[in-house]
Amino acid sequence: MTPTDLAFSLLGRADDDAPALLAPGRGPMTYGELGRQIARSAGLLGRFAGTAPPRVAIVLPNGPEMAAAFLAVASHATAAPLNPAYREEEFDFYIGDLGAQALLVLAGDATPARAVARRRGVPVVELVPDMTGPAGAFGLAGAASGPPLRPLAADDVALVLHTSGTTARPKIVPLTLGNLRASAANVAGAIALGPADRCLNVMPLFHIHGLVGVLLASMASGAGVICTPGFNALKFFSWMEETAPSWVSAVPAMHQAILARSERNRAILERCRLRLIRSSSAPLPPRVMAGLESAFGCPVIESYGMTEAAHQMTSNPLPPASRKAGTVGRAAGPEMAVLDESGRALPPGGTGEIAVRGANVMSGYENNPAATAASFAGGWFRTGDQGVIDADGYLTITGRLKEIINRGGEKVSPREVDEVLLDHPAVAEALAFALPHDKLGEDVGAAVVLKAEATASERELRDFVAGRLADFKVPRRIVLLAELPKGPTGKPQRIGMAKRLGLCE
Repeated sequence: MTPTDLAFSLLGRADDDAPALLAPGRGPMTYGELGRQIARSAGLLGRFAGTAPPRVAIVLPNGPEMAAAFLAVASHATAAPLNPAYREEEFDFYIGDLGAQALLVLAGDATPARAVARRRGVPVVELVPDMTGPAGAFGLAGAASGPPLRPLAADDVALVLHTSGTTARPKIVPLTLGNLRASAANVAGAIALGPADRCLNVMPLFHIHGLVGVLLASMASGAGVICTPGFNALKFFSWMEETAPSWVSAVPAMHQAILARSERNRAILERCRLRLIRSSSAPLPPRVMAGLESAFGCPVIESYGMTEAAHQMTSNPLPPASRKAGTVGRAAGPEMAVLDESGRALPPGGTGEIAVRGANVMSGYENNPAATAASFAGGWFRTGDQGVIDADGYLTITGRLKEIINRGGEKVSPREVDEVLLDHPAVAEALAFALPHDKLGEDVGAAVVLKAEATASERELRDFVAGRLADFKVPRRIVLLAELPKGPTGKPQRIGMAKRLGLCE
């Protein structure tokens, strides 16, 4: 019996000799080798075995080791990948909120997550890359061998991620193995992935887009993933030339940076032909879609997803079917509807709240019955986004009912930024809001009222936030006001704040 015959939780059936994980400058890890790596990890993590799958927080840089480690953990335990850029205070919140039973970090990495784990009594397991082996090969230090963890069942939680909410406290999204498998199959089906495909992955592997839209979709279809250290517009085309991928998936801000450098890399584009480019996690401007298709000579497939649906909900189809620029395509796996305020599905052309249901959709937020009740109606998950479905079934997103700031696919809770600003001794009131951005779609802005006789500059406030939150959450603009603009009810209103302050047209 071969390793992939053992039905590891997140690997589809593939030839054991087929490349699964690749990386620039490294030899490939085959599906057979990956299966054995997963099996070894199940034994090394056996000390954490219990009646429920143990929770393992993962703080690792992008690359093949992160991909292999995630697959190993999420096949037998609950994986909780965290952004390595978080500050200590953020790690403290997330590790504590998740109830992590172990922390997996890179050997020698001085991440502040280590200090949090020590303080909380969470065991630290170190990943030791095997640079003499294939891409993704690693050992684990600090883990004690024990009875191997059992493979997860379909209804076991394989992945937990936090999603920003309209309150200061992010919500925990538990995704089962069944949710992940369904979504991976939906992505693979929408873009016809097969064993001959190779994706050049530039998405972070703590993000649902990279985890499911690239890694798991590829594993489900027997395809390969070329694992890079992360997005780098200066290296993208040299990576393409070295690894010859068949497709790329990224957020619009990355696509714009790639497009800006495409003309000077025309020779590489002639030699390396992509089958498709996929875009998700934020709206793709139609002019960027047209520019990419012209430069790369392949279709650009825009899709729409969110964490609660294990990523993909809709997708524009491959040719010869129509791709409608400005839309996010048709339902691609789950059912899609637009609901009115009473929860009834509207006919084509009606504008309302976008809702979804299907095997890829979570059953509810963890330990948050109020948020779950507010987000589900009649079996539908209400996304908080506003949209309209045309007569051909294509969805156009027309607005946002929630206040979340979507910074190029990174979701920022404005209340979280508020709370940090309000901790500054000079700040009396603070209101973070979405600031339009030509590449990211939205960036973070904030309005601040200082306490009487207190002084603080915009730079000082930005530096204060930067010391507490990850860089992508730091406001690009902070406007000092005598008072915050109020709505009819007397409450400050985030939506439209940038326009009211004259920061956009």
